[in-house]
Amino acid sequence: MGRGKVEMRRIENKISRQVTFAKRRNGLLKKAYELSLLCDAEVALIIFSGRGRLFEFSSSSCMYRTLERYRTCNSNSQEATPPLENEINYQEYLKLKTRVEFLQSSQRNILGEDLGPLSMKELDQIENQIDASLKHIRSKKVENLDSHVT
Repeated sequence: MGRGKVEMRRIENKISRQVTFAKRRNGLLKKAYELSLLCDAEVALIIFSGRGRLFEFSSSSCMYRTLERYRTCNSNSQEATPPLENEINYQEYLKLKTRVEFLQSSQRNILGEDLGPLSMKELDQIENQIDASLKHIRSKKVENLDSHVT
């Protein structure tokens, strides 16, 4: 038995809209993963929910590098006319915005959030980073304790 055709318009019921968003988001993330795995394609997917929450997938270890690659390819395909000052500022803004989003995503990962789309290698990297940070914090704590005792 096949599925019925879905009319493409905004879902008015808030709960139904959230359920549909979650299901379709997960399906889209799964398809992006499958495309990258089966076809050895570099895939980056960014989704912002209606509430502004970020969901992302990157087949490479760093979303930022994929976005930079996109910007490089995109700027090379445009005409080689000298950019206006506003365009230069806008490009700089986009780079900074991408960097901020990457750092926010990294921070969420370090806090244990949004870990679902990460690979085992990326999870290991985050674990090692947290372990190194803990060692540094403990040594600083011991150093401070020693300086207060003497």
